[in-house]
Amino acid sequence: MRNILKRHRLNIKTMETPENNPKDSNVKSTIDAVTGLVKAVPVYNDTIQPAAKEIGKSLATVTKTINIALAPISALVWGYEKISEFVQNRVAEKLKDIPEENIVTPDPSIVGPALEALRYTGNNETLSELYANLIANSMDKETIKKAHPGFVEIIKNMTSDEGLILKVFYPNVYKPIMDIKLKMKNGTGGELNLVNNYSNIGQEAGCKYPDLTSKYIDNLCRLGLLHMPAGRHLVGPNAYDILIKTDEYEKFKAQYDTEHTGITEIEKYIELTELGIQFREACVTNKGK
Repeated sequence: MRNILKRHRLNIKTMETPENNPKDSNVKSTIDAVTGLVKAVPVYNDTIQPAAKEIGKSLATVTKTINIALAPISALVWGYEKISEFVQNRVAEKLKDIPEENIVTPDPSIVGPALEALRYTGNNETLSELYANLIANSMDKETIKKAHPGFVEIIKNMTSDEGLILKVFYPNVYKPIMDIKLKMKNGTGGELNLVNNYSNIGQEAGCKYPDLTSKYIDNLCRLGLLHMPAGRHLVGPNAYDILIKTDEYEKFKAQYDTEHTGITEIEKYIELTELGIQFREACVTNKGK
């Protein structure tokens, strides 16, 4: 354990620069937090009862496991140098074709929180790209009105998969979605929900966990970016073919379409809200390409 902590201290020393004070480094804070867990473990001497000594060993084992599990986090938390590199490369790349006279000092209420958030999400390519677009748009006087301070908090409340989902709402802001219900054929009229908000959006977006798409949609609605109008559906004879003509839907039919039961669909759609459209333009659309 002492060797592990010693290596961490050595790593912290190598990171010290005039621009990156270790006292202000989140890397150091993370390591100190882990070290604190180790120091909190009681040390028992040989005169203590065997049971207490065994408890001490157990705590030490657990703390060592926690220490090892958290240690890699120090490499993921960005410091000044990584954030500076991000701005000089990713953000600058998005502004390379913008006339010099159009580049302005950004609103600190946008860029300050965005840079702070990057300390913890910089290694997440999908979310860091949203921040890069937001920062770049806040520095271009032609697009500055699209950038909103609240967008930083919205990104902080999103997963990578949810960021990918927003990309599929272009150029069309509408997507078909439906509930699948089990319906009794005995005349009782009873129905049972099988799947709520069934869609192909997760697959289309390339989500890491497409089976969580329904929950992702709930969160994006909560954030005010998406909306499902009640009692409305898309018109057109083929509007829902993309959902019905799938292997997954055929499995539902094969499983539940029996002598006594069948399945029915409640057709709906999901759309970008006005805020969602603005967020897409400020954060999702890849600026500079």
